[in-house]
Amino acid sequence: MKREDLWITSKLWNTYHRTEYVRPALEKSLQDLQLDYLDLYLIHFPIAQKYVPIETRYPPGWFTDPDAEHPRVESDRVAIIETWRAMEELVEAGLVKEIGVSNFGCSLLRDLLNQAHIPPAVLQIEIHPFLTQEKLIRFCNESNISVTAFSPLGAESYFQLNMAEADESLLANALIKTIAERHQRSPAQILLRWGIQRGTAVVPKTSNINRLKENLAVYDFALSNDEMSAIAALNQNRRFNDPGDFCEQAFNTFFPIYE
Repeated sequence: MKREDLWITSKLWNTYHRTEYVRPALEKSLQDLQLDYLDLYLIHFPIAQKYVPIETRYPPGWFTDPDAEHPRVESDRVAIIETWRAMEELVEAGLVKEIGVSNFGCSLLRDLLNQAHIPPAVLQIEIHPFLTQEKLIRFCNESNISVTAFSPLGAESYFQLNMAEADESLLANALIKTIAERHQRSPAQILLRWGIQRGTAVVPKTSNINRLKENLAVYDFALSNDEMSAIAALNQNRRFNDPGDFCEQAFNTFFPIYE
């Protein structure tokens, strides 16, 4: 397999938002991945945290000092456009092909588009039938920004983190299971097909080879319009990956970004 046959994405962590830290953070990722360039580099969150040197702790995580008596998440006053200008320089240097953002909403995207020399190519956000994000996806489509859905299977990644309840499993949802039986597919394949059929990319994660094969086998069938609508009607605006919730519970710091 050739390098150009792969699409490799990484993200800029919150502690590296200042201009002088963006390129070193990327270069560290390239070194770790043994690559000369990335296909896509994303700003992970619209959150700037206090800088933690790579030689002090890597990856730095959320706490500024996890050994402090009362460890907290400490923010830094860095404008998104400052970080974005440094991201644009990575493209100009040939170190990344495309740049984008993750966990941004319409207002931040509008502000960024109004100032960017290189517009964001991709927005990566949490999307699944409990969080359908129609308006944000439509805005991206009209702004020529591709959308990638993380957590496309919903709560599955969050059970072990105590960030989802047992009855919130989309894989066990009655509607999803009924549609899966109708197509002789797994519930996971129905969820992934729904995301792809909406025009978004989906990034499920697994290290199981059989699941990898199953996740790829979603291009030889299609959901009907009625099935697509029925799945979309499951929307509850239920966000599992919300710093406004997990930062306070896990990192002693109230840190909302969506409200």
